[in-house]
Amino acid sequence: MNYYETDPEYMKIIEYYIMQEVGKEQKLPEDIRCLSVLATLLGCQGIEVYREILPKTLDSGLTPVMVKEIVYQAVDYLGIGRIMPFLAVTNVVLASRDVKLPLPEQSTTNIENRLEKGTKAQAEIFGEHMKEAWKAGHINRWLAANCFGDYYTRNGLDLKQRELITFCFLAAQGGCEPQLIVHAKGNINLGNDKEFLIRVVSQCLPYIGYPRSLNAINCINKAAEE
Repeated sequence: MNYYETDPEYMKIIEYYIMQEVGKEQKLPEDIRCLSVLATLLGCQGIEVYREILPKTLDSGLTPVMVKEIVYQAVDYLGIGRIMPFLAVTNVVLASRDVKLPLPEQSTTNIENRLEKGTKAQAEIFGEHMKEAWKAGHINRWLAANCFGDYYTRNGLDLKQRELITFCFLAAQGGCEPQLIVHAKGNINLGNDKEFLIRVVSQCLPYIGYPRSLNAINCINKAAEE
């Protein structure tokens, strides 16, 4: 559907807001902006806008591997049920651009070392106290081995980029403010400082609205105070 034909007044407002106000006042490097927006659309389940924007992010410099890594990592924060439709759309878009699938494997861990490497990644992001956190229970162990061991250690995105997209997943879906504060702090620890995160939220605001964006900024402020 061409919304410029059916809703021209509305689209004029949206276009000015995104391109002029948000785009020019709160600038980010293009790769970071694209990573953040795609992760945000996954988080808020904006699949139709994701379908529209994905080709533009590939044209802007994101590689197929980077895009797939965003989708793969989202499973631990959004769940398989919400991620599979996005994986299907991603595959269709990549195939339409003659990208050969499957892409090269990016894993750096195996069954034997995923817990060890995941715990190491957790400690690098959140501090040395995380080296023992996996012992608190089976879900904590799964978190270290699966979320951080299986995904954060993969090639394709670096640790700062992975922690950034996690922040976007959480901010966009809402209702995860305790975890959002923790991951805002993780971002700050890695060098994605308060001002940077506020620019990220600003870029993503058109896709998730004001309430979740204001909640995210409040979480950033709390993380920066710790």
